[in-house]
Amino acid sequence: MDRNSKPRSVLDSLGEEIVRIIIPVSICMLLVVILVSVLNNDSDSSGPLFTSIATVAYNESSSDSIWEKLKGALLNALVFVVVVTAVTFLLVLLFYFRCTKFLKYYMGFSSFLVLGFMGGEISLFLIGKFRIPIDCITFALSLFNFTVVGVLAVFMSKTAIIVTQGYLVVIGVLVAYWFTLLPEWTTWVLLVAMALYDLAAVLLPGGPLRLLVELAISRDEDIPALVYEARPVINPDSVPRGAVVHRRVWRERRDDDLGSDENLDFRSNLNSTVNSSLGSSSGLERLPSIGSDENERSAVDVEDGHVLGADPELAAPLIQHRINVRMNLQERSSDDFALEGIGLGSSGAIKLGLGDFIFYSVLVARAAMYDFMTVYACYLAIIAGLGITLMLLAFYQKALPALPVSVLLGVLFYLLTRLFLETFVVQCSMNLLMF
Repeated sequence: MDRNSKPRSVLDSLGEEIVRIIIPVSICMLLVVILVSVLNNDSDSSGPLFTSIATVAYNESSSDSIWEKLKGALLNALVFVVVVTAVTFLLVLLFYFRCTKFLKYYMGFSSFLVLGFMGGEISLFLIGKFRIPIDCITFALSLFNFTVVGVLAVFMSKTAIIVTQGYLVVIGVLVAYWFTLLPEWTTWVLLVAMALYDLAAVLLPGGPLRLLVELAISRDEDIPALVYEARPVINPDSVPRGAVVHRRVWRERRDDDLGSDENLDFRSNLNSTVNSSLGSSSGLERLPSIGSDENERSAVDVEDGHVLGADPELAAPLIQHRINVRMNLQERSSDDFALEGIGLGSSGAIKLGLGDFIFYSVLVARAAMYDFMTVYACYLAIIAGLGITLMLLAFYQKALPALPVSVLLGVLFYLLTRLFLETFVVQCSMNLLMF
C-alpha cells in the first residue's frame, strides 16, 4: 500500500456490509411470518398452546383482566430471564474450566433436537395442511438426513459457508415459530425483557456475555455457540496485482510470530501480544497508545481491514475508518490478533447471534397475527434498529447488543401502528379519502 494512499471511507461499502447481514435476517423473519400465516388459523391466541419455561408462572386466559395479564406476563418474563441468566453463567463457568468439547457436543445435540423434533413437527403440520402424500419411512429418512447434515454443517465439520448460513437461518426459523405459540402478553413483555437483559449482559462489567467474550479473547479461542457470520467485504483496490483473494479461516492459528521484539500486555482481559515493527500500539477499547498519532495502530489488524504479510486485504468498512492506515508494506508486522466479539469476526465480517434472529422474527410474527400493516411497520423498525446498531459498532469498536434498539423500536412502532395508524387508514378508506 502506498504511504500517501487515501484510506477508504466507511461510506464506500457501508451498504454492502449492512446488506450482507440484513438479507438473512429478512429471510428468517419472512419464513416465520409465512409459517404463522399458514399454520395459525386463530389469530387470537389468548391461551398457551404448550407449556414451557416462559409460561410456568402464569397461564394467560382470555377472561383475565388487563392488569392480571400484565402482572402475569411480567412474572413469566422474570422467570425466563432468571433461567437464561443462570444458564449463561453456567456456560461461562464451563468455558472457564475449558470444558469446550462438552459445550460443543451440547450445542450440537441442541441443534439436533431443534432440527429433528421441532423441524419434524412443523413439517408434519405443513404436510397435514397441504395434504402432501408421503410415507413414514421416506419422511423419517429425509428428516434424519436433514438433521444430521445440519449438525455437521454448523458444528462438526468444515462445509461451504452458504450451507452453514442456511442451516443457521433454518434453526432460527424453527425456534422463532415455537416462541410465537406463547400467549400474546407474555410474548411482548418477554421481548422487552430480553432486550434489557441483552443490554445488561453485554455492556455491564459483570455481565455474563461480556465475561464470556472477554474470556474467549484472552485465550484466543472460539466460543461454541450459534452465531451467524456474514462474508467479509473485500476491497478490490487493495489487493496487489496477481494476488489471489483468500478468505481467512476462522480462528486460524499462526506459527510465524517471529517478526517483532516488543509485546504489550493489554490488562483489560486481552492477554495477547501485538508484534509491531514500529514499536507503537493501541487497543480497541480506548487503551492508551504509545508513540505519535501517525504511528497509531490497532491491536487487531484483521479488523482494521488488513490481512498482513502475503495475504491480500480484507476490507471491514464498519471498523477500518477509525484506524490510521498510513503505513507502507515494509512497516507492517507479520502477526495479527483475532478479536472475537458480538458483531466482530476474525475475518473482518459482522457476526450476529442467532438469538437476535429469533427474537426479531418473533416480534414480526406476533405482529402478523394481528394485521399485515403492523408487520411492515415492525419490519422497517427492526431493520432501522439493526442499522443503528451496526453504525454504533463502527464507532465504538466493541461488542454491542443487537436486541435493544431493534426490539424497542419494533414494539413502539407496533403500538403506534395498531393504536393510531390503523385507525387513521381505516377512516380514510371508509370515507374514500386518498393520501
